Amino acid sequence: MRRPDPPRFPRPAPPPPAPRLLDRLRESIRVRHYSLRTERAYGQWVARFIRFHGKRHPRELGAAHVTAFLSDLANRGHVAAATQNQALAAILFLYREVLGIQLPWMEEVVRARRPKRLPTVLTAAEARAILANLPGLHGLVARLMYGTGMRVTECISLRVKDMDLVRKQIVVRQGKGGKDRVTMVPESLLGELAEQLERSRAVYRRDRERNIPGVELPFAYERKSPGAGRAWTWHWLFPQDHLSFDPRTGIRRRHHIYDQTFQRALKRAAAKAGIAKPVSSHTLRHSFATHLLEAGYDIRTVQELLGHKDVSTTMIYTHVLNRGGRGVVSPLDR
Repeated sequence: MRRPDPPRFPRPAPPPPAPRLLDRLRESIRVRHYSLRTERAYGQWVARFIRFHGKRHPRELGAAHVTAFLSDLANRGHVAAATQNQALAAILFLYREVLGIQLPWMEEVVRARRPKRLPTVLTAAEARAILANLPGLHGLVARLMYGTGMRVTECISLRVKDMDLVRKQIVVRQGKGGKDRVTMVPESLLGELAEQLERSRAVYRRDRERNIPGVELPFAYERKSPGAGRAWTWHWLFPQDHLSFDPRTGIRRRHHIYDQTFQRALKRAAAKAGIAKPVSSHTLRHSFATHLLEAGYDIRTVQELLGHKDVSTTMIYTHVLNRGGRGVVSPLDR
């Protein structure tokens, strides 16, 4: 008589594969609420560091390997000191926050010394010439940056709730270092900003009629208040004219205008105005600070408007004033 076959139990499912190193890096960066740019930059530097050493795992590498990588960047890649320090910051983040390795040699790696450079500053006439050659929405963004000293990412990511045209002030959220601050609204832009709010409201209404997903919200606020992204108060002041996919969530939604598009338009306007100086969005911020100091405003006020942590950072603008950093008159001019 044949014995019955033993009961067959399903094989247990294999454990999920451990997350890849770069995935763990991205998760650690997002937990700390770093910007998307930082996430991409750190990921690229860690990948380059691993490829440079023949795809060996970073646990097998040490101080000599980090130094060799940084030296290659400087000697063969001819990168700037700021770029080299960014690569070092990415590698240190990998060891400390992702791998959980606290090694004494990490403190001994020498950072490249950044040369002190004076900022490029426009004269008042040059600023007017550039703004005159920058029409439309980009022109309004440039005037707002020059009139308030905001950084480009701070300006283009303004939301409706951050604008207070009655009190003539703007709340700058999550500036450099994650700090908030308040800056003024130029009197000459009150009408233009009111019109821009109406244009943004028209875009907002169309999105609600089409049931477009709400705008991106900071950090975990979307989980706390799921419908906030569809509220008018959270809508962008400068919304993009088309929908795009969120690089982190994959949701197709309305984003604010791109800083790269604005930068290109600004450079075209500077070339059209015949400005020979290298002009970027930060040049407007430098010019804002310098022109305030030229007008006699105290440096502490300028520091607060710019959001500088230390007044020594603001002091650099005293070196580019027309009258010189200390008001020295050349003997040739006496």
